Amino acid sequence: MRQKISTKQLTIGMFIELPLSWSDHPFLKSSFKIKNREQIEKIKNCKLTHILVDVDRSDVPIPALLSEEDTRIADPKDQPVPENWNPQTLAPSELLEALNDSSMASDMKAKAVYQHSRTMMERLFESPSSENIVTSKKVIASITDLILADDETSSNLLRITSHDFYTYTHSVNVGITSILLSKALFKNSDAHDLHELGAGFFLHDLGKIMVDPNVINKPGKLTDAEMAHVRIHPFQGYKILKQANALSDECRYIVMQHHEFHDGTGYPKRLKGKEIHRYARICCIADVFDALTSERSYKKAMKPFDALKLMQQQMSEHFDKKLFAEFVLLFK
Repeated sequence: MRQKISTKQLTIGMFIELPLSWSDHPFLKSSFKIKNREQIEKIKNCKLTHILVDVDRSDVPIPALLSEEDTRIADPKDQPVPENWNPQTLAPSELLEALNDSSMASDMKAKAVYQHSRTMMERLFESPSSENIVTSKKVIASITDLILADDETSSNLLRITSHDFYTYTHSVNVGITSILLSKALFKNSDAHDLHELGAGFFLHDLGKIMVDPNVINKPGKLTDAEMAHVRIHPFQGYKILKQANALSDECRYIVMQHHEFHDGTGYPKRLKGKEIHRYARICCIADVFDALTSERSYKKAMKPFDALKLMQQQMSEHFDKKLFAEFVLLFK
Protein backbone atom coordinates (compact mmCIF):
# COMPACT_ATOMS: atom_id res chain seq x y z
CA MET A 1 0.00 0.00 0.00
CA ARG A 2 1.32 3.46 -0.92
CA GLN A 3 0.72 6.55 1.19
CA LYS A 4 1.35 10.21 0.39
CA ILE A 5 3.27 12.26 2.97
CA SER A 6 5.05 15.59 3.10
CA THR A 7 8.80 15.49 2.47
CA LYS A 8 9.08 17.16 5.88
CA GLN A 9 7.83 13.88 7.39
CA LEU A 10 10.58 11.71 5.91
CA THR A 11 12.46 9.50 8.36
CA ILE A 12 15.05 6.75 8.16
CA GLY A 13 13.45 3.38 7.41
CA MET A 14 10.80 4.61 4.96
CA PHE A 15 10.67 3.01 1.50
CA ILE A 16 10.02 5.91 -0.85
CA GLU A 17 9.21 6.36 -4.53
CA LEU A 18 10.52 9.51 -6.23
CA PRO A 19 8.07 11.02 -8.77
CA LEU A 20 11.01 12.03 -10.98
CA SER A 21 12.86 10.56 -13.93
CA TRP A 22 16.21 8.91 -13.23
CA SER A 23 18.09 11.91 -14.65
CA ASP A 24 16.33 14.39 -12.35
CA HIS A 25 17.56 13.06 -9.01
CA PRO A 26 20.98 12.05 -7.56
CA PHE A 27 20.11 8.44 -6.67
CA LEU A 28 20.83 5.19 -8.50
CA LYS A 29 17.19 4.17 -8.26
CA SER A 30 13.89 6.03 -8.09
CA SER A 31 12.55 3.81 -5.30
CA PHE A 32 14.56 2.76 -2.26
CA LYS A 33 14.63 2.57 1.53
CA ILE A 34 16.03 5.62 3.32
CA LYS A 35 19.14 4.63 5.28
CA ASN A 36 20.56 7.93 6.54
CA ARG A 37 19.91 11.63 7.07
CA GLU A 38 22.01 12.58 4.04
CA GLN A 39 19.52 10.84 1.72
CA ILE A 40 16.66 12.80 3.29
CA GLU A 41 18.46 16.09 2.66
CA LYS A 42 19.10 15.10 -0.97
CA ILE A 43 15.40 14.30 -1.45
CA LYS A 44 14.43 17.69 -0.02
CA ASN A 45 16.93 19.34 -2.35
CA CYS A 46 14.93 17.92 -5.27
CA LYS A 47 12.33 20.59 -4.38
CA LEU A 48 9.58 18.02 -3.79
CA THR A 49 6.81 18.93 -1.36
CA HIS A 50 5.20 15.47 -1.20
CA ILE A 51 6.28 11.92 -1.86
CA LEU A 52 4.83 8.39 -1.95
CA VAL A 53 5.87 5.86 0.69
CA ASP A 54 5.42 2.10 0.37
CA VAL A 55 3.89 1.24 3.74
CA ASP A 56 4.50 -2.51 3.48
CA ARG A 57 8.19 -2.17 2.62
CA SER A 58 8.97 0.44 5.28
CA ASP A 59 10.54 -0.39 8.65
CA VAL A 60 8.81 2.43 10.53
CA PRO A 61 5.19 3.55 10.99
CA ILE A 62 4.01 5.94 8.29
CA PRO A 63 2.26 9.06 9.65
CA ALA A 64 -0.85 10.60 8.19
CA LEU A 65 -0.34 13.46 5.75
CA LEU A 66 0.01 16.53 7.95
CA SER A 67 -1.54 19.89 7.21
CA GLU A 68 0.68 22.84 6.39
CA GLU A 69 0.35 24.03 9.98
CA ASP A 70 1.37 20.65 11.36
CA THR A 71 4.38 20.34 9.06
CA ARG A 72 5.52 23.76 10.25
CA ILE A 73 5.46 22.51 13.83
CA ALA A 74 6.67 18.95 13.35
CA ASP A 75 9.72 19.03 11.12
CA PRO A 76 11.67 15.76 11.54
CA LYS A 77 14.97 17.48 10.65
CA ASP A 78 14.78 19.11 14.09
CA GLN A 79 14.49 15.73 15.79
CA PRO A 80 17.34 13.36 16.70
CA VAL A 81 18.01 10.32 14.54
CA PRO A 82 16.88 7.24 16.53
CA GLU A 83 19.11 4.39 17.63
CA ASN A 84 18.67 1.15 15.75
CA TRP A 85 17.13 -0.93 18.52
CA ASN A 86 15.80 -4.32 17.47
CA PRO A 87 13.74 -7.11 19.08
CA GLN A 88 16.93 -8.68 20.47
CA THR A 89 18.15 -5.49 22.17
CA LEU A 90 14.84 -3.76 22.98
CA ALA A 91 14.32 -5.23 26.46
CA PRO A 92 17.40 -4.98 28.73
CA SER A 93 18.66 -8.35 29.90
CA GLU A 94 18.36 -7.07 33.48
CA LEU A 95 14.60 -6.66 33.00
CA LEU A 96 14.15 -10.19 31.72
CA GLU A 97 16.33 -11.57 34.53
CA ALA A 98 14.35 -9.70 37.20
CA LEU A 99 11.04 -10.91 35.79
CA ASN A 100 12.21 -14.53 35.88
CA ASP A 101 14.16 -14.54 39.18
CA SER A 102 11.84 -15.98 41.81
CA SER A 103 14.50 -15.62 44.52
CA MET A 104 14.99 -11.86 44.15
CA ALA A 105 13.72 -9.77 47.07
CA SER A 106 10.51 -7.93 46.19
CA ASP A 107 11.95 -4.44 46.75
CA MET A 108 14.96 -5.18 44.54
CA LYS A 109 12.74 -6.81 41.93
CA ALA A 110 10.46 -3.77 41.85
CA LYS A 111 13.42 -1.40 41.39
CA ALA A 112 14.90 -3.51 38.60
CA VAL A 113 11.59 -3.98 36.78
CA TYR A 114 10.73 -0.29 37.02
CA GLN A 115 14.13 1.03 35.97
CA HIS A 116 14.59 -1.34 33.04
CA SER A 117 10.97 -1.06 31.89
CA ARG A 118 11.64 2.64 31.45
CA THR A 119 14.71 1.79 29.38
CA MET A 120 12.67 -0.56 27.19
CA MET A 121 9.98 2.04 26.60
CA GLU A 122 12.58 4.71 25.82
CA ARG A 123 14.09 2.39 23.20
CA LEU A 124 10.66 1.62 21.77
CA PHE A 125 9.87 5.32 21.35
CA GLU A 126 13.23 5.74 19.58
CA SER A 127 12.73 2.72 17.30
CA PRO A 128 8.99 1.95 16.98
CA SER A 129 9.21 -0.72 14.30
CA SER A 130 6.43 -3.28 14.03
CA GLU A 131 8.79 -5.99 15.31
CA ASN A 132 9.74 -3.90 18.34
CA ILE A 133 6.10 -3.17 19.15
CA VAL A 134 5.25 -6.88 19.07
CA THR A 135 8.28 -7.66 21.25
CA SER A 136 7.35 -4.96 23.76
CA LYS A 137 3.86 -6.43 24.10
CA LYS A 138 5.36 -9.82 25.02
CA VAL A 139 7.54 -8.25 27.71
CA ILE A 140 4.64 -6.12 29.00
CA ALA A 141 2.62 -9.35 29.32
CA SER A 142 5.31 -10.68 31.67
CA ILE A 143 5.28 -7.43 33.68
CA THR A 144 1.49 -7.70 33.91
CA ASP A 145 1.77 -11.29 35.17
CA LEU A 146 4.21 -10.15 37.85
CA ILE A 147 1.87 -7.38 39.04
CA LEU A 148 -1.11 -9.75 39.09
CA ALA A 149 0.71 -12.52 40.96
CA ASP A 150 3.03 -10.68 43.35
CA ASP A 151 1.24 -8.25 45.68
CA GLU A 152 4.40 -7.20 47.52
CA THR A 153 6.41 -6.38 44.40
CA SER A 154 3.48 -4.56 42.78
CA SER A 155 3.01 -2.52 45.97
CA ASN A 156 6.67 -1.55 45.81
CA LEU A 157 6.29 -0.62 42.14
CA LEU A 158 3.53 1.81 43.06
CA ARG A 159 5.75 3.51 45.63
CA ILE A 160 8.88 4.01 43.53
CA THR A 161 7.44 5.69 40.43
CA SER A 162 9.62 8.53 39.17
CA HIS A 163 8.42 12.14 38.99
CA ASP A 164 10.05 13.23 35.72
CA PHE A 165 7.74 13.63 32.74
CA TYR A 166 9.54 11.92 29.91
CA THR A 167 7.00 10.15 27.73
CA TYR A 168 8.60 6.76 28.37
CA THR A 169 8.51 7.29 32.17
CA HIS A 170 4.90 8.43 31.95
CA SER A 171 4.07 5.31 29.92
CA VAL A 172 5.49 3.01 32.59
CA ASN A 173 3.82 4.91 35.45
CA VAL A 174 0.42 4.85 33.76
CA GLY A 175 0.94 1.22 32.80
CA ILE A 176 1.70 0.12 36.35
CA THR A 177 -1.07 2.08 38.07
CA SER A 178 -3.66 1.12 35.45
CA ILE A 179 -2.79 -2.58 35.73
CA LEU A 180 -3.05 -2.34 39.51
CA LEU A 181 -6.49 -0.75 39.25
CA SER A 182 -7.55 -3.41 36.73
CA LYS A 183 -6.27 -6.08 39.11
CA ALA A 184 -8.50 -4.70 41.87
CA LEU A 185 -11.51 -4.47 39.55
CA PHE A 186 -11.19 -7.70 37.57
CA LYS A 187 -9.34 -10.11 39.89
CA ASN A 188 -12.36 -12.40 40.22
CA SER A 189 -13.32 -12.33 36.53
CA ASP A 190 -12.12 -14.29 33.51
CA ALA A 191 -13.85 -11.92 31.09
CA HIS A 192 -10.87 -9.61 30.59
CA ASP A 193 -7.59 -10.12 28.74
CA LEU A 194 -5.18 -8.54 31.21
CA HIS A 195 -2.22 -8.99 28.87
CA GLU A 196 -3.84 -6.84 26.19
CA LEU A 197 -5.02 -4.39 28.82
CA GLY A 198 -1.45 -4.06 30.10
CA ALA A 199 -0.20 -3.50 26.56
CA GLY A 200 -2.80 -0.81 25.95
CA PHE A 201 -1.90 0.98 29.19
CA PHE A 202 1.86 0.91 28.54
CA LEU A 203 1.43 1.93 24.88
CA HIS A 204 -1.35 4.48 25.32
CA ASP A 205 0.90 7.38 24.26
CA LEU A 206 2.76 5.62 21.43
CA GLY A 207 1.26 8.08 18.95
CA LYS A 208 3.40 10.84 20.49
CA ILE A 209 6.29 9.68 18.32
CA MET A 210 4.46 11.63 15.59
CA VAL A 211 4.39 14.80 17.71
CA ASP A 212 7.21 17.34 17.74
CA PRO A 213 9.11 16.84 21.06
CA ASN A 214 9.64 20.59 21.26
CA VAL A 215 5.87 20.94 21.59
CA ILE A 216 5.54 18.06 24.07
CA ASN A 217 8.30 19.49 26.27
CA LYS A 218 7.39 23.16 25.86
CA PRO A 219 7.54 25.03 29.18
CA GLY A 220 4.25 26.82 29.58
CA LYS A 221 0.92 26.99 27.84
CA LEU A 222 0.59 25.65 24.30
CA THR A 223 -0.84 27.73 21.47
CA ASP A 224 -4.06 26.56 19.82
CA ALA A 225 -2.05 25.21 16.87
CA GLU A 226 0.35 23.35 19.18
CA MET A 227 -2.54 21.87 21.16
CA ALA A 228 -4.20 20.71 17.96
CA HIS A 229 -0.90 19.13 16.96
CA VAL A 230 -0.57 17.25 20.28
CA ARG A 231 -4.14 15.97 19.93
CA ILE A 232 -3.23 13.92 16.85
CA HIS A 233 -1.51 11.35 19.06
CA PRO A 234 -4.47 9.07 19.96
CA PHE A 235 -5.31 8.42 16.30
CA GLN A 236 -1.63 8.17 15.38
CA GLY A 237 -1.17 5.55 18.12
CA TYR A 238 -4.12 3.62 16.74
CA LYS A 239 -2.62 3.69 13.24
CA ILE A 240 0.83 2.60 14.44
CA LEU A 241 -0.56 -0.40 16.33
CA LYS A 242 -2.81 -1.35 13.43
CA GLN A 243 0.08 -1.18 10.99
CA ALA A 244 2.15 -3.37 13.33
CA ASN A 245 -0.72 -5.90 13.45
CA ALA A 246 -0.77 -5.36 17.22
CA LEU A 247 -4.15 -3.63 17.61
CA SER A 248 -6.42 -5.63 19.91
CA ASP A 249 -9.82 -4.26 20.95
CA GLU A 250 -8.37 -3.46 24.37
CA CYS A 251 -5.50 -1.45 22.86
CA ARG A 252 -7.84 0.32 20.46
CA TYR A 253 -10.18 1.53 23.21
CA ILE A 254 -7.34 2.67 25.46
CA VAL A 255 -5.20 4.38 22.84
CA MET A 256 -8.09 6.18 21.14
CA GLN A 257 -10.09 7.17 24.24
CA HIS A 258 -7.64 7.79 27.12
CA HIS A 259 -8.14 11.57 26.80
CA GLU A 260 -11.94 11.40 26.74
CA PHE A 261 -13.54 12.81 29.91
CA HIS A 262 -16.69 11.54 31.60
CA ASP A 263 -18.41 14.93 31.16
CA GLY A 264 -17.76 15.04 27.40
CA THR A 265 -15.04 17.70 27.48
CA GLY A 266 -12.18 15.47 26.36
CA TYR A 267 -10.79 14.56 22.94
CA PRO A 268 -10.61 13.47 20.15
CA LYS A 269 -14.36 12.73 19.86
CA ARG A 270 -15.78 14.38 23.00
CA LEU A 271 -17.31 11.09 24.11
CA LYS A 272 -19.35 11.13 27.30
CA GLY A 273 -20.09 8.72 30.14
CA LYS A 274 -20.69 5.15 29.02
CA GLU A 275 -19.69 6.09 25.46
CA ILE A 276 -16.15 5.82 26.80
CA HIS A 277 -15.01 2.23 27.29
CA ARG A 278 -14.27 1.24 30.89
CA TYR A 279 -10.68 0.37 29.98
CA ALA A 280 -10.11 3.90 28.67
CA ARG A 281 -11.76 5.39 31.75
CA ILE A 282 -9.22 3.50 33.88
CA CYS A 283 -6.34 4.82 31.80
CA CYS A 284 -7.67 8.38 31.89
CA ILE A 285 -7.57 8.44 35.70
CA ALA A 286 -4.03 7.07 35.82
CA ASP A 287 -2.93 9.45 33.06
CA VAL A 288 -4.16 12.58 34.85
CA PHE A 289 -2.80 11.40 38.21
CA ASP A 290 0.66 10.86 36.77
CA ALA A 291 0.62 14.23 35.02
CA LEU A 292 -0.19 15.93 38.35
CA THR A 293 2.44 14.02 40.34
CA SER A 294 5.21 14.57 37.76
CA GLU A 295 7.53 17.54 37.73
CA ARG A 296 7.61 19.76 34.68
CA SER A 297 9.81 22.72 33.81
CA TYR A 298 6.93 25.04 34.72
CA LYS A 299 5.50 23.26 37.78
CA LYS A 300 6.50 21.17 40.76
CA ALA A 301 5.25 17.64 41.26
CA MET A 302 2.25 17.28 43.54
CA LYS A 303 2.28 14.70 46.32
CA PRO A 304 -0.05 11.75 45.61
CA PHE A 305 -2.48 12.74 48.36
CA ASP A 306 -2.70 16.32 47.08
CA ALA A 307 -3.17 15.13 43.49
CA LEU A 308 -5.98 12.79 44.49
CA LYS A 309 -7.61 15.57 46.52
CA LEU A 310 -7.47 17.97 43.57
CA MET A 311 -8.86 15.32 41.22
CA GLN A 312 -11.74 14.67 43.63
CA GLN A 313 -12.57 18.28 44.44
CA GLN A 314 -11.90 20.12 41.18
CA MET A 315 -11.93 17.49 38.42
CA SER A 316 -14.47 14.97 39.59
CA GLU A 317 -16.72 15.44 36.54
CA HIS A 318 -13.88 14.23 34.33
CA PHE A 319 -13.84 10.73 35.81
CA ASP A 320 -16.03 7.71 36.43
CA LYS A 321 -16.71 8.18 40.15
CA LYS A 322 -16.77 4.45 40.99
CA LEU A 323 -13.49 3.82 39.20
CA PHE A 324 -11.91 6.85 40.84
CA ALA A 325 -12.96 5.62 44.30
CA GLU A 326 -11.25 2.30 43.56
CA PHE A 327 -8.16 4.14 42.32
CA VAL A 328 -7.90 6.10 45.59
CA LEU A 329 -7.90 2.81 47.51
CA LEU A 330 -4.64 1.82 45.81
CA PHE A 331 -2.86 4.48 47.87
CA LYS A 332 -4.35 3.62 51.26
